[in-house]
Amino acid sequence: MTINARIVLAASLVLAIFLALTGIALDQAFRDSARAAREERLQGQLYLLIAAAEVDEAGRLSMPDQLQEPRFGQPGSGLYASIDDGRGRQRWLSHSALNVVLPAGSVLAAGERRFAELPGARGAHFFVSSMGVSWSEGKRKFPFTFRVAEDLDAFDTQLARYRRSLWGWLGAMALLLLLAQAALLRWGLRPLRRVAAEIRAIEAGEKERLGGDYPAELKALTENLNGLLQRERAHQQRYRDALGDLAHSLKTPLAVMRGALSEQSRSALSEQSSLAATVAEESEKMQRIVDYQLQRAATMGPSSPLAGTLEIEPLAQRIMASLDKVYRDKAISAEMHVDKAPGFRGDQGDLLELLGNLLDNAYKWSASRVMLSVAAEAGKLTLSVEDDGPGIPPADIDRILQRGARADQSAPGQGIGLAVVASIVQAYGGEVAIGRSALGGAAITIRLPG
Repeated sequence: MTINARIVLAASLVLAIFLALTGIALDQAFRDSARAAREERLQGQLYLLIAAAEVDEAGRLSMPDQLQEPRFGQPGSGLYASIDDGRGRQRWLSHSALNVVLPAGSVLAAGERRFAELPGARGAHFFVSSMGVSWSEGKRKFPFTFRVAEDLDAFDTQLARYRRSLWGWLGAMALLLLLAQAALLRWGLRPLRRVAAEIRAIEAGEKERLGGDYPAELKALTENLNGLLQRERAHQQRYRDALGDLAHSLKTPLAVMRGALSEQSRSALSEQSSLAATVAEESEKMQRIVDYQLQRAATMGPSSPLAGTLEIEPLAQRIMASLDKVYRDKAISAEMHVDKAPGFRGDQGDLLELLGNLLDNAYKWSASRVMLSVAAEAGKLTLSVEDDGPGIPPADIDRILQRGARADQSAPGQGIGLAVVASIVQAYGGEVAIGRSALGGAAITIRLPG
C-alpha cells in the first residue's frame, strides 16, 4: 500500500469517527433542546388551564367551553388536558381527548410539578406536564391535579427532519473534506514523487544527480543520495583508473621479460642465471605494482554524513603495538598525541590503511623515534606522522604523491605506502603535505574534512 493510500485511509477513518461523534453529540443536543422547549410550552399551557378553572364553595369544578388554546377543543389535535381531584377521580377532560386513552397519572401534592415522557395505549407516547393545586374557597381547600399531554408525533417528525438535514450536511462536509485532503496530500507528497522520478531518470542514465529545491524534511535524504551517487561514481572511477594504470604499469616489466626471453633463445645456456635474475626482479616489481593498484581500487571513500565517527587512538595503538614487535631490533621510541575531540568519519579499512602505511613508513626509516599527532584544526581532522630518519628529498615529494602508476613510484626506497595514502586521502577530498620534522626526519601531514 502506498504512503498516499495509507494516509488517505487513516485520515478517512479518523474523519468518519469524528463526524459520527459530532453527529451524535449534535443530535443529542438538539433532542434535549427540543424536549426542554416542549416542557416549557406545556408548562405555559398548564398555567393557562389553571387560570381558566373555577371552583365553587362545594368544591365543584367548572371550565369554560372555549379555552384560550383552541387545540383543546379540537378532537385528535394532539394536545390534551385533564383535571383530577384529590382522590384521583377525573373531574374534567378536554374535548380533544375524546376517544384518546391518556397515560394514567398519580395525585400530586399542592405545588408539586412533574414532566415526563409516558407511554399510552396502542403504542402511543406522550409528553405529560402535571401540577398539584390546592384550591381555597372560604375556609375549605380542595386539591386538584392538572395535566396537559401532547403526543410525540410532531416531536418525532421534527427530530427526524433535523436528523436528515444534519447527516446530509455532515456527509457533504465529509466528502468536501476528503476531496480537500486528497488534494493537499497530492500537493504535499509531490516532492516524494519528484524524488522517485529523478531516481528513475538516474537509473535510465538521463541524469547524474538529484536536483531541485526540496523541503527541509527531504533535504538530508536528497543530499545523502547525491553523496552516495558521487562516492559510487568516484569508486567506479578509481577501479577503472586502477585497472588502466595496472595494465599500463605492467607493460614495461612484461616487455623486459619478453626481451630477456628472446635474448635467451639466442644465447648460450651459461646465461640462464642472468635470465632467472631478470625474471625474478621484474616479477617482484610487477607484484609491488599489482599490490599498489589493488589497494587503490579498494579504497572505500567517505561514508554518509549520518554515519558515526571512528575513534583513532585505539586503532593507532593496535598498529603501533604490532610495529613494535616487527621492528623490535631497532628499539624505536614511539609517541602518540591524540586530541580527544576529532574522529574519523569513513571506512575503518581506509583508516587502518592510512595509519598502517604512514606508521610503517616511519618505523622503517626512523633511527629511534616516531611520533603520531592527531588534532582538529579549522574544522578538519589532521594526522601527522614524524620520524628522525633521513627524511624525503624535496625532489621526490611531487613524484611520490603525483597520481599515476609508473613502476618507479613503487621503487624500493619509499615503497608504495605513500602512494596508497595519497590515493585514499584524495578519495576523501583531503590533502597530503610532506615536510621536515622537528625530530630531524620526515613529517607527513594529512588533512581530512571534519
